[in-house]
Amino acid sequence: MAWLVFAVVAAAAVLSAIGLVVRTNPLHGALYLVANLFCVAVLYLLQRAEFLALAQVIVYAGAIMVLFVFAIMLLVPGRAESGPDPLRVARRLAVPVAGGLGVAVVLVAARTGGSGSASAPMGVGVLGRLLFTDYLFPFEVTSLLLLAALVGALVLAKRSPG
Repeated sequence: MAWLVFAVVAAAAVLSAIGLVVRTNPLHGALYLVANLFCVAVLYLLQRAEFLALAQVIVYAGAIMVLFVFAIMLLVPGRAESGPDPLRVARRLAVPVAGGLGVAVVLVAARTGGSGSASAPMGVGVLGRLLFTDYLFPFEVTSLLLLAALVGALVLAKRSPG
């Protein structure tokens, strides 16, 4: 049963990643990214990494994607509907390149027989305990850097009147 859930969620993750790359509307791309982040959270749950799944949903799919959507709506209203797409060639190349990488992953997985050398997962809560005790300061500094980067991007992208 776990393999079926994995196959369905992995296929949804790949399809949402392809949708993110090939869509020209930035808001649609952001929504595909949210779908991909939720798929990654489910894959974390399948590996018994509950803290990472929860952090994935709360931090990335929740907070950061809200900021991305806000920045998209603020900075580029109606951009996708006007003019030719400057990334048209790159978008057309993205699908074959992604397909080639997917084939390479399948070949490597087939060659290794699906038996990875991953170690046993840490106990539930160990990562969260470490993150909020020993690594609290770097965690908070990272959040402040992300906030400063967003504010800086908004200031640099702000259109001057007239």
